[in-house]
Amino acid sequence: MKLLVIGGTKFLGRHIVESALNEGHEVTLFHRGKTNPGLFEDVTNIFGDREKREDLEKLGEQEWDAVIDTCGYKPSTVSKSLDVLAGCTKKYVFISTISVYPDFTSIHHLEETMEPMTLTQEELEQAERTEAFEPSLYGPLKAHCEQEVQSRMKDRGIIIRPGLIVGPHDPTDRFTYWPSRIAEGGEVLAPGRKDQQIQFIDARDLAHWIVQLSAAEYAGIFNANGPENKLTMQEFLETCASTLNKEVSFTWVPAQFLTDEGVQPWKDLPVWIPTEKDFSQDAAKAIQCGLKFRPLKETILDTYRWDQQRVEAVRGAGLTRDEEAAILKKWHVQKKK
Repeated sequence: MKLLVIGGTKFLGRHIVESALNEGHEVTLFHRGKTNPGLFEDVTNIFGDREKREDLEKLGEQEWDAVIDTCGYKPSTVSKSLDVLAGCTKKYVFISTISVYPDFTSIHHLEETMEPMTLTQEELEQAERTEAFEPSLYGPLKAHCEQEVQSRMKDRGIIIRPGLIVGPHDPTDRFTYWPSRIAEGGEVLAPGRKDQQIQFIDARDLAHWIVQLSAAEYAGIFNANGPENKLTMQEFLETCASTLNKEVSFTWVPAQFLTDEGVQPWKDLPVWIPTEKDFSQDAAKAIQCGLKFRPLKETILDTYRWDQQRVEAVRGAGLTRDEEAAILKKWHVQKKK
């Protein structure tokens, strides 16, 4: 295939490019040259700002088998890209998010048929004018981006709604914390219910499938999350331990105690969101269309090895050792009362 990747030099995008190149496809990147600009020097890099018509028009003179949009955030931005690209590509693949769903933490087996969040016209216009990233607008804006792709591309559009994407080169550390912390050993704070279901998907598995999907006769909306079978928080942490350091002990601390201590789920203790009942994103449709998952141990080990190379990097998520120790100390005192 002849692929155009919008973005492609940060996390999921770089894995998409690597997967496409490994499979022998011809890849062109369109990006601003601000993040890892020299990462793929052997492919065609077209530098430009997708907000500028004159930059986008650099792309419209060619024909593409598929365009993969990894970074569309505002619908007006996606619309500008489609103005130029809709007529010169067979397929447009848009990377969206699980966050388009109104309350994905309250539903078990969440399917693609659930209506996403949207904004009123006034709210949308205000959000378009907002320069700073606003977490509460992330999901609704992505949903409106989806609408742009669907209305313009019809049966040539593919919408991907991933859950938590993990693995090497993850800039958020929303998974990386656990392998690296457990590899250090000692007493590890484990949050909430041992049997709570958790989900995430290795960026490399997601990337490989997206490239395959771009070449297939598929269209529509796909949830993308893993693993294929239910994984609990306990199983995940114990797999980290068996893979990296068996000389570790877990102290399970109740969710309410952690909340009272000001511990932030997802950020201070990644992967974990405290709920009384399990929630999950149903990826059966994606699995039927070829999505496959590597062994969990491989994701854990590869992420840890990559993290060890980041000597001076500031971690984006996870408790510090001092913070963890202070909480554990308070919990042990509480248990004795």
